[in-house]
Amino acid sequence: MKKKIATVDSQALPPEVRPGQSVELLKQLHILTRDGKLNQDSRRKLKQVYHLFQFIEKLLLELPANDTGPTLADHGAGKSYLGFIIYDLFFKALGQGTIYGIETRSELVESSRQLAERLGFERMRFLNVSVAESTQSSELPEQIDVVTALHACDTATDDAIAFGLQKKAKYMVLVPCCQAELARALNQNKAMNLQRTPLAELWRHPLHTREVGSQLTNVLRCLYLESQGYAVTVTELVGWEHSMKNELILAKYTGQKKRSAAERLQALLKEFGLEGLLAQRYPLVFNG
Repeated sequence: MKKKIATVDSQALPPEVRPGQSVELLKQLHILTRDGKLNQDSRRKLKQVYHLFQFIEKLLLELPANDTGPTLADHGAGKSYLGFIIYDLFFKALGQGTIYGIETRSELVESSRQLAERLGFERMRFLNVSVAESTQSSELPEQIDVVTALHACDTATDDAIAFGLQKKAKYMVLVPCCQAELARALNQNKAMNLQRTPLAELWRHPLHTREVGSQLTNVLRCLYLESQGYAVTVTELVGWEHSMKNELILAKYTGQKKRSAAERLQALLKEFGLEGLLAQRYPLVFNG
């Protein structure tokens, strides 16, 4: 006998839950409790994902229609909160299009596959590979319309950008997290840079090193995207009271590569003593 799924009166749902949202999905993601309630942590998480969905929905609606529908790749998907909610609120009604969740933790990939099967989300695919490895995966199409990365830690956001560039993504939606690579590089050259330029005072203290490294990382990412033909907008995802990892980078492909952006990227790397990162992190500028 088929197991009956418990339901909750829609009128009893918290007002934060969007109309048409699958209650069963939110329960399976542990956003809603069994009796359809939200705790404070889940409320913050849902607010972030819904707010990001508003940006992504607008981009999906701008895509030209085709026979197969839009494609979206979600990097560092984790439990795939974002992918499931986008599918539930947009792809399900559309009746076409595919979402790819990319995640290195095999147990999360397997649980996402099982959940998609239970809910009948048949056009969701989950890959147990790193973001970097996904660029070579035969399970992904040659072109992806939208690339997302929500709180992808440290260099995983850079890998998502590299993936988007290779897949000729029309849009990239990035919420970076825990940018540590540049902070480590700044630390290594700190003594030499303190002698070379007064700007090194910006990262002389460890706390400032972390903050400057994080800010500089995202500035360089934006310049890199602009150098490769993207128009970039930087804004807040939600209020600071909800998350300190709050920066949202939106990139739309225009095809107009900005040489000045590439030149400024290289100048910043030189000024901060980070030239060694050029070939590794910004290869298309390096090769160009």
